[in-house]
Amino acid sequence: MLRTRPLPLAALCGATLLVPALPALGHAPDAAVERAPHRVSSAREGSVRAADLLRKLKGCTRISHGRYRSDEGRPATIPVCGKGDAVYWKADLDIDCDGRASRHCSRRTDPTFTAMTAYPDSKGRQLSSERLPYVVIPGASRIWRPAAYGIRGGTLAVVLYRDKVQYAVVGDVGPKGVIGEASYATAVSLGINPHPVRGGAPTDVTYLLFKNTIVRPIESHAAAVALGETRARKFLGDN
Repeated sequence: MLRTRPLPLAALCGATLLVPALPALGHAPDAAVERAPHRVSSAREGSVRAADLLRKLKGCTRISHGRYRSDEGRPATIPVCGKGDAVYWKADLDIDCDGRASRHCSRRTDPTFTAMTAYPDSKGRQLSSERLPYVVIPGASRIWRPAAYGIRGGTLAVVLYRDKVQYAVVGDVGPKGVIGEASYATAVSLGINPHPVRGGAPTDVTYLLFKNTIVRPIESHAAAVALGETRARKFLGDN
């Protein structure tokens, strides 16, 4: 669902795909997932199972001082939780298409497109939402300050959806009171409709971020996978 964003660094953009029309509002059901032109990576990356990570994340020790909304106008029901060297939350997945213009992410495909991400790549260029799996964190507020927990640009993230594991990085910053968003590439790899208005997943997406764990360079998905496997295995082994 399209969100209202107060800052240009994290404005949503759109993606146009030649597929049958879907309902204009809300998230599309899985049966109507729009097919993307390419897959960035396997949604079953590495050998760590989503079920094992989700089992480890049962329950919630809340570290946020309040709760977030899944979208503007929705009730604030989503806490940020902490466990060991990780923070996590369970929310929806809205599509962020900001950054470097590409075939499916540009001003031509959506009028709210912003050619910037909060964090650039190692060469100073904007990240590519179409090619790089990344997640969006909320802007710092009284609810939660990500930097206080070692969460910043390039932080290692794992996105879990059903039986799928997707390694990613923190690549953009969103509204202060809303949570649950990831790049076009993340949605494609998880088999989620990547369209910014009709796409996304309405619920049951878990975002797991590892404190003070930076992927370098931020634009290397291979580096995210390698580091992600190591940290996810360690996390599962911790008491």
